[in-house]
Amino acid sequence: MPVSLPAKQRSILPIFAQKFAKTNRMLDQSTICAISTPPGSGGIAIIRLSGKEAIGIVECIYESPIKSKKLTDQQANTLHFGSIKSGEEPIDDVIISLFKSPHSFTGEDIVEISCHGSVYIQQKILQLLVSSGARLARPGEFTQRAFLNGKMDLSQAEAVADLIASGNAAAHKLAISQMRGGFSREINQLREELLRFAALIELELDFSEEDVEFANRSSLIELSTRIGNLLRKLTESFRLGNAIKNGIPVAIIGETNVGKSTLLNALLNEDKAIVSDIHGTTRDVIEDVVNIDGTLFRFSDTAGIRETHDFIESIGIERSYSQLEKADIVLLVTDLSGSIEAIIERVVKIREKISEQKLIIIANKVDIASATAQAQLSGFPLLSNEELVFIAAKSKENLDKLIQIMNQTVNFESIGPKDIVVTNIRHFEALTLAYQSIQRVIEGLKTGISGDFLAQDIRECLHYLGEITGEISTDEILGHIFKHFCIGK
Repeated sequence: MPVSLPAKQRSILPIFAQKFAKTNRMLDQSTICAISTPPGSGGIAIIRLSGKEAIGIVECIYESPIKSKKLTDQQANTLHFGSIKSGEEPIDDVIISLFKSPHSFTGEDIVEISCHGSVYIQQKILQLLVSSGARLARPGEFTQRAFLNGKMDLSQAEAVADLIASGNAAAHKLAISQMRGGFSREINQLREELLRFAALIELELDFSEEDVEFANRSSLIELSTRIGNLLRKLTESFRLGNAIKNGIPVAIIGETNVGKSTLLNALLNEDKAIVSDIHGTTRDVIEDVVNIDGTLFRFSDTAGIRETHDFIESIGIERSYSQLEKADIVLLVTDLSGSIEAIIERVVKIREKISEQKLIIIANKVDIASATAQAQLSGFPLLSNEELVFIAAKSKENLDKLIQIMNQTVNFESIGPKDIVVTNIRHFEALTLAYQSIQRVIEGLKTGISGDFLAQDIRECLHYLGEITGEISTDEILGHIFKHFCIGK
């Protein structure tokens, strides 16, 4: 439960909270414009403006069929048909969408011009807008203005970019949840409880000469432990979140000439890797990402594992083993037409090198292997994190069975609508530092250290949580985040 404060002590909370409030910035008052649709020709294109002069600037180049009709006199959230002109020269017939401050995406007046998708028309309208007083927007500047004008916090702004980039259903699901504030609410709740916690400690410091204790230490240990557990849970979710966003890492390993590269080509449905009967063809890690049934998998085809005196090939084999540590799923490809004893020996060796990863033992070349070999390997005892599948990679026989097992392994459908999964490396780093800070607080409470040191660690934890939502941010951080957005968003 949140720590409850008496009325006199609660009165210091607004003052204390100001120490951690978002720094006020001088907002750029210029009106910005950009093409918001993908580059190139298309059926239509949308050119967006935002700023105090947005409507007036468009008015300079817009002509309504009703001569007396002025855009500046029209109501918000309305559409208007007319023409864009360069002097007396008609450029295009367009639809104008009006959104007025503060009820718009950026919190400013916004005009969107829907025109035909000719590259010439798009560029001509953009030139006319600039010559009429607008300037070209920087990458992500519309979303940055939405953040600076309080329309969304920083984690929600980053979710906009994630939503645009989402390449599968799970990534889309998490981006929507974060953009609607699910992650922000969790972080803000933690900060509120920490602010109450910090207020008690700060109050003690103000009355240090009187040797009074406003904060019950056992209650504070309980609260900080609960906060620490929540922070740990969030940081641990990043492994799943990163996999959803960037693809499930899958390592394809095995001895030479067992069909690893053939399997990769079959999964990718293209000739990505060189296939040859010559041993040691693959000497480095070959990577590619493919969307299979709505899930991204990041495959790594590794060098064949064998004894070799070739220096370059040996480096490739070392990299093969290093891929095991990075993978969530390990596909151990074996040759069913060869020795069953050798397959079992390889499985045992791989077991020693992995821990929590899912191990799928692939008995390849089932089309040329004997029924006896399949029966022998079928009787091999598997561990709880292992599966065995018989395939023929060359003809893609039973490839659908392998894909089914891989999809069952990740099971993104188990993520509920209220589950918070961290997908952003910046958030993960901030949460990790916040967790380390709260752990120092817990240790300090148990050992009875001075309130000055406790207060410093609490401030650090608040700082790192504030960085996630933008309560505390610098122009450097904002510049790094928004420069990766597309122009027009």
